[in-house]
Amino acid sequence: MSPLDLQVNGYAGVDFNGDDLAAGDLHAACAALRDDGTGAILATIITDAAEKMTARLDRLAELRAADPLVASVIAGLHVEGPFISPEPGYVGAHPVEHVRRADAGFAERLVEAGGGLVKLVTLAPEQDPGFAVTKHLAARGIAVSAGHCDPSLDQLRGALDSGLSMFTHLGNGCPAHLPRHDNIVQRALSLADRMWITFIPDGAHIDFFALRNYLRAAGTERVIMVSDAISAARLGPGSYTLASWTLDIGTDLVARAPGGDHLVGSTLTMPRIRENLGAALGLSPGEIEQVIAVNPRRALGMDEV
Repeated sequence: MSPLDLQVNGYAGVDFNGDDLAAGDLHAACAALRDDGTGAILATIITDAAEKMTARLDRLAELRAADPLVASVIAGLHVEGPFISPEPGYVGAHPVEHVRRADAGFAERLVEAGGGLVKLVTLAPEQDPGFAVTKHLAARGIAVSAGHCDPSLDQLRGALDSGLSMFTHLGNGCPAHLPRHDNIVQRALSLADRMWITFIPDGAHIDFFALRNYLRAAGTERVIMVSDAISAARLGPGSYTLASWTLDIGTDLVARAPGGDHLVGSTLTMPRIRENLGAALGLSPGEIEQVIAVNPRRALGMDEV
């Protein structure tokens, strides 16, 4: 079974969040993904102005419909935001001026712009009054994931009762310094038996020793590894984009915001993910397949992609 990456913002020099995404560029990015052993992805659109998000979703759907290779690689779309926490640290690389409380009307606009391809939406449960948008999306068969958020334990439980089924890149999208015990990482891990949890296994988003602890707590049967790749993935040091961000990637290949105060996606490729999972985390070949191929499909209710 080939890997399914639920969070890819761009690849091989191509930014999926660009306003001028060209058919040839998207084809080339998908060819590079396939060459690197990624069977399929969810192309990810992040928080921005409403008209930009809808236009980008529409463009991806349009280009996918016209290109068999792109259609075979892009299994669907992941909308990360804009219904996330505006608080420093939790908002991460998302432009705070475009963050908003969850709104069923706008959520529906995003889904419609994606032409039926939206498979996953990341939002903050505390930004979804009465969990109305979570219920709406889940009823439509769209997976809802908590991310860039700081819900209380009761709020997280309430979201799960309302259809939430996943947590996006746990350990990231939160401040570098948290309360010792009652924090979002501990809350999520305490409910790991009720949801899928995704991690970015690059050693920068989470130190490998900490990720080993998280895997022991959550169990590989409920964990999904994602790349959170941006346009710099597969390439060397240089200047790359992610939506409104211009990023200078150094020799360590870590994607940092200007000033270095937080990370902005990753440069992970599937070969690096496999290497890290085996060499740094000690996962067996079967466990690696579980977290990069089997679990992502189960989380989305997909038998084949």
